[in-house]
Amino acid sequence: MLYTLYRITGAVFYPLLVMLLPFFERFLPKWNLNQRVGRYGRYQDVYQAGTASKKNSTLLWIHAASVGEVQAARPLITLLLARLPAAAIFLTTTTRQGRAVAQSFLPSQVRCELAPLDILQAVQRALHEVQPTVYICLETELWPVMLTEVRRAGIPLLLLNGRISAGSFQQYQRIKKTLQPLLAGFSAVGVIAEQDKERFCRLGLASHRIQVCGNMKYDLMQQNLDKASKVSVQSVHKVRDKYSRLLDMQPDDVVFICGSTRTGEEQLLLPVFSRLQEKYSGRFLWILAPRHLQRLSEVQTLLAQAGLGYELFSHFSAVDGIKRQENIILLNSMGQLAHLYALGDYIFCGGSLVDKGGHNIMEPIAQGKPVFFGPFMQDFQDAVDLVLSARAGVQVGSSDELADCLLSYSLASSIYTQACQAAERLAQTQQGSAQRQAEMVLQQLRVHSA
Repeated sequence: MLYTLYRITGAVFYPLLVMLLPFFERFLPKWNLNQRVGRYGRYQDVYQAGTASKKNSTLLWIHAASVGEVQAARPLITLLLARLPAAAIFLTTTTRQGRAVAQSFLPSQVRCELAPLDILQAVQRALHEVQPTVYICLETELWPVMLTEVRRAGIPLLLLNGRISAGSFQQYQRIKKTLQPLLAGFSAVGVIAEQDKERFCRLGLASHRIQVCGNMKYDLMQQNLDKASKVSVQSVHKVRDKYSRLLDMQPDDVVFICGSTRTGEEQLLLPVFSRLQEKYSGRFLWILAPRHLQRLSEVQTLLAQAGLGYELFSHFSAVDGIKRQENIILLNSMGQLAHLYALGDYIFCGGSLVDKGGHNIMEPIAQGKPVFFGPFMQDFQDAVDLVLSARAGVQVGSSDELADCLLSYSLASSIYTQACQAAERLAQTQQGSAQRQAEMVLQQLRVHSA
């Protein structure tokens, strides 16, 4: 009943949207209402973005709601194009920002557009024009009309990088009867963690269709597909030795790294530094890495006003064998932070003590290091869920709480050792996630073409 009402309401409003198309095209072109009502152009135009003819090409429709899902799609798309060089990919996003990000870094074989509204006429028109070989939705984009029509069209339907938070699960349970036929339409589902599999099963999805794969967004083994430099968990000690020599460190030095800090955050971290310095005295090194390099002068002024000496990281990388004079290093170059995390004993991820949405806390995890972060992590909630459930990090409510927590994590204690081991295990669970889920797509293509 609920789905029928939803379907009828959309169908009633569709003619009105079509009537408004000329107005939106003239006065509000950024809304892209043409795409929202399913007008993309005939499927041969979609294939034109690829390299094969329309007669024998494979077209994968991937739906990624916004920026986070687009980031997860990136390693998947790289792997699929490597295995299917003649394929074309039609990627849709719910938000304009997601589309802009996708267009900025995805290859020409990927056509990036806005998703059609979940209205019967719009969905049917979109499917008729695109004619995908397979439809893939990322995370938990469960649009009822789209899923129903894809299934009716006989198109293989996959859900990848699936996750259900505790809050969403409670909401889904209220509409379980409506949700069950939608979930039944999926040929295969790849989920991030065991708890996601359990929740999908409790909502009625058959267990044999679900595979626990890890999170593609944090697939540490696939970062090199983007030609981004990476350091594997196994090479942490080698990297630490490299930076130890560069910064003229002693074996018993303790390193506190604050990465990707934002405006106002360094001020909050000063008392944390003071308390740690008091504990470790001359053995303590603070590496401070502002998120934006244009803020360096601001941070330098703050340190000078606090009477704290510092040195720039570039000073050591430019001259071999230089002796460090200060116990504060200000990172003033891009592309070094992810590597430097291997040097850290205590690692704080910035943008989280101030309301900036947080930053990627999985970078320290990649080095097998527990991570500490503040309350404002709304842009990386999926990573927070992973880290906290694995006991590989700690979320604090304030800078005072951060200092208390760091001081309680004595480097020689079992609690610190267990946190490091948990971080290593979590890093390993993410390795190969994109490969596993790409193979799920290839398997469905083989079944469909048989």
